[in-house]
Amino acid sequence: MSRSRQGTAENTPAVPEDAAGGTAGTGVPEPAADAPARGLRRLVVLLAVVALTLAAAGVYAVWSFQETASGQEAASAVRVGTADALPGEPFVMFRNTAPGQGYGQAATVPLADPSGERALTGEACYRVYATRTLVSCLAISNGVPTTFEAAAYSSDLEPVTSWALGGIPSRTRISPDGSLVATTVFVSGHSYDSAGLSTETVIHGVDGTDYGNLEDFALLSGGTGITAPDRNFWGVTFVPGHPGDFYATATSQGNIWLVRGSLAGRTLTVVASGVECPSISPDGTRIAFKKSTSGTLLGHRNAAVLDLGTGAVTVLAEERNLDDQIEWLDNSTVAYGLLRDDTGRDSDIWSLSTSPEAVPKLLIEHASSPAVVH
Repeated sequence: MSRSRQGTAENTPAVPEDAAGGTAGTGVPEPAADAPARGLRRLVVLLAVVALTLAAAGVYAVWSFQETASGQEAASAVRVGTADALPGEPFVMFRNTAPGQGYGQAATVPLADPSGERALTGEACYRVYATRTLVSCLAISNGVPTTFEAAAYSSDLEPVTSWALGGIPSRTRISPDGSLVATTVFVSGHSYDSAGLSTETVIHGVDGTDYGNLEDFALLSGGTGITAPDRNFWGVTFVPGHPGDFYATATSQGNIWLVRGSLAGRTLTVVASGVECPSISPDGTRIAFKKSTSGTLLGHRNAAVLDLGTGAVTVLAEERNLDDQIEWLDNSTVAYGLLRDDTGRDSDIWSLSTSPEAVPKLLIEHASSPAVVH
């Protein structure tokens, strides 16, 4: 349908503006009232651009969610079933990274048959850990904006408590008695050897008690307090038989320390150097950890074991770069996750005897974040 041009701006002769911004040939400046109008038009345009940007981000988020959901609806690359409770027999809990149904969910397999059918819990976890009575699940919600949450579940996989996290999930551990949950997140930086590394490590009680950020604890070395503002802490592991006591990694001014923490005293005391992401053995006598070949936060990490009684360190026969908090299968065998490639989407869990001559063995394929429960 054609549109009438009578009385429209398109049918009105154009009137040029003079150099002063007024109407040419009149000497009359443009009315001041037009300035607010121009500002309003600019604001409308800006709001329109913002609205379109948010709409585009929303469309991308929906598309990304649909792509993920579509991938999870495909047949799994491994045998899967459904879990409605934690197993009664010894088991391994982990994050399922097999493509297809259940990708990203917390899952379990019998410790006696780690390559068997895995039971999916229905809970998507970026990091997971478990004891006989509790599951800790650190999750990422890919909305706009992205949010992060820690949640605890009972042995029946029912929600117990949850709280917001301040950044990208990295580590979680539960005390042996199931009363405490430790979480580490990246506040900035995305790995332990990245520039601008900043972590936040917090301990929560399942009863709702918040014991706070480890940065608020006193860091002590030889009785002297270390108060440098660049202190970072991560990788809590709770001491068996000593409720409220734990080990963790501390760094400041290029130093890497193993510290022993006390919730009661709110202290972190340096006990060794060069220990990252500690994991205490079931009998409480040794610490498995990542050992940097450069002695700094940069470079390759080997799997190693520290004897707490003698201070002796044994480097294990794993030549691949380790970026995980090691778990203990028993007092003489450890387990850990290794990425399959640079995409970061898939990984495998390996086991390794703590004997220096031992060879790594594939324990669970398409899996990460192992927790061994006897």
